[in-house]
Amino acid sequence: MRCPDRSPDEAGRLRALAEYRIDPERGLPSLDGIVAMAARLFDCPAAAVNMVGDAQVFLASSIGIGDFDHARDISFCAHAMLQDDIMVIEDAALDPRFHDNPLVTGGVIRFYAGIALRAPSGHALGALCVIDPHPHPGFSAQERGHLQSLARLVADKMELRRLEVALPTHAHASPVAIVTCDADGGALSCNPAAATLFGWPPETLATIPLDRLVAPADRPLVRSLLHRAHDGTVPLLDGTPVQALRHDGTAFPAELHWSHWHEGEALRFGVIVHDLGASPPAAETLDLLARHDSLTGLPNRDSLIEHLAGRLGSDQPTGLIVVDLAGFAEANNTLGHAAGDDVLRQVATRLAETCRPETSQPVTSLPDTFVARLGGDAFAAVLPHGDPLALGGIARAIVAALAAPLLASGHEIALGSHCGIAIAPDHATRAEDLLDNAELALMQARATGRGETALFLPQMRAEAVARRLFEAELHHALRLGQFTLFYQPQFALDSGALTGAEALIRWNHLQRGLLEPAAFLPALEASSLAEATGCWVLDAACRQAAIWRRAHPDFTVSVNLSASQLRRGNLCAVVAGTLASHGLPPQALELELTENIALAQHDHVLAQLHDLRALGVRLSFDDFGTGFASLNLLRHFPVHAIKIDRGFVQDMQGSDRDRAIVTGLIRMARDLSLEVIAEGVESATAAQFLRRHGCAKAQGYYFGEPRAPGPFVERHLALAAPLRTRA
Repeated sequence: MRCPDRSPDEAGRLRALAEYRIDPERGLPSLDGIVAMAARLFDCPAAAVNMVGDAQVFLASSIGIGDFDHARDISFCAHAMLQDDIMVIEDAALDPRFHDNPLVTGGVIRFYAGIALRAPSGHALGALCVIDPHPHPGFSAQERGHLQSLARLVADKMELRRLEVALPTHAHASPVAIVTCDADGGALSCNPAAATLFGWPPETLATIPLDRLVAPADRPLVRSLLHRAHDGTVPLLDGTPVQALRHDGTAFPAELHWSHWHEGEALRFGVIVHDLGASPPAAETLDLLARHDSLTGLPNRDSLIEHLAGRLGSDQPTGLIVVDLAGFAEANNTLGHAAGDDVLRQVATRLAETCRPETSQPVTSLPDTFVARLGGDAFAAVLPHGDPLALGGIARAIVAALAAPLLASGHEIALGSHCGIAIAPDHATRAEDLLDNAELALMQARATGRGETALFLPQMRAEAVARRLFEAELHHALRLGQFTLFYQPQFALDSGALTGAEALIRWNHLQRGLLEPAAFLPALEASSLAEATGCWVLDAACRQAAIWRRAHPDFTVSVNLSASQLRRGNLCAVVAGTLASHGLPPQALELELTENIALAQHDHVLAQLHDLRALGVRLSFDDFGTGFASLNLLRHFPVHAIKIDRGFVQDMQGSDRDRAIVTGLIRMARDLSLEVIAEGVESATAAQFLRRHGCAKAQGYYFGEPRAPGPFVERHLALAAPLRTRA
């Protein structure tokens, strides 16, 4: 199961949510009508406005939802609120991110469509969603538009709620037109947006009674709504359509959305005024929103598919280039979303200019060249070329254009990019298939390196199908308990005593038999299962070590870490909880990490490793000496030991260079007060050489191959006295 990411400004997001003061038990009744409408409109048995807190979620309004798990980690809305576009899951049971989510396995969700709800500050608060325990094939552009419209209605109601409980300064800064008045409609204040809408100076507008801002025919309606408050009722929750009046006497269609609160004993009203005449007719508005990206103004994915379908239907030669950025996430997290949005707008401009033919017309208006934003940092360009050489040249031009530094928020930002290319009709005759194939080529380019481009090849599709099938098998393996741990012994070279073992994962595959890590670990680490499997390995190894320590009190177990376990930032708490649950002391556990893990999110990882060391857990660098930054990492990372890579150990007898590297690493580690463990020891000669040069521990087939727990006990733990090495 993939857990949702945190907002880069999580503290600010939670402060923004707190401004609404929504009671999780009571919710916001003003949203109930919109939520019920959503359920009816999309023919779903359930819909909700879901607010996402620190560790829990809560419903501001819902229909058709009973008791459910409030944990943020399993919430679909916690994923949806971080996306720029609507998140649609047609069948969650087939989605690798969610198929093992408890809400899916428990039969609560199969179909989900959700859209982020944001505060005026831009912070994501939660999501409006519709759900169904049955799959929904397809979610049209029109349906996306309807959901976006409903989300805007929810945002209006929530803004009114914020004004009820927030300081007047918030209304002043709000981008929507707001007028406040007393229970009799006497004006109290207005914000600049209202002054602009009505064409009055703010100080004058704040003196005009509310009913004077609407046409004479609508004034009785406004007064009746206000008078209802004297009978103990509140104004209508739904929007009130009226003809409003500007300063110059012109009328315009408007809709009033009401809120109320008390200041002491006095009743106060807040009214949001929407200028309906400023927007195109509803159908045009929905179509525009459904077909374009609001940030860059480019057509979106749905519009791209429609354009591709039109070209492919006319048998025109068509090339599709899909582009994504390298380094954007880091810039966005470091400089903030405002700078990130600016970067994406500049990227859109550069991409359009690079793909533009020799013409003065805008690129997106040309029938033959079409640029779109797919979402996130991904873009696409449709070009009238069936020549792979021509398309390759354009892709390289795109890479070069996007490599030039950008300026955002006063910072110069250097990004990289990758391009995937697919051609119709050679690679596909359907729009969706052509886009899928271009994205497969993009994956190949991304794997090759920054600045690379790749052309789709048929074997990429076969490989993708194999990966999906393999990942599905991995999910089944974890759920059905097909993973197991083998243990390879580690010995002290000076005394010959068994000191512990490294836990190594194996897969009891139903058809292929017992698989070693090389056969599945790369796919596992790239999947959404990596963190869950890493936690399982940690738990199983600690449970086994606790059992063996009853007879061998000094026994230690070594466990490999994955990058996903460090990504969430709570590894120390997970390790501490696992140790406590099995009664295992921290010094009995050693965690191994590779250079790639250490280099990814350096500061984020380093802080967790310091916490683990303070807990008392041992830390070591695995495969040491194979990375370009290994020596530099020793200056900063709080490790206890290094494990010399097996390649150096196995080659040192026949290579002066490898022998020098091994002895040099041992001397360096001794000077740094670090323990050295040699991997891949396969002969008495190698063991004796390592012992003479001061290597503390070793493992390898000379001492024992990895074994299941039962054979490991029989071979290494059944003897009363410590085992002696044959060195």
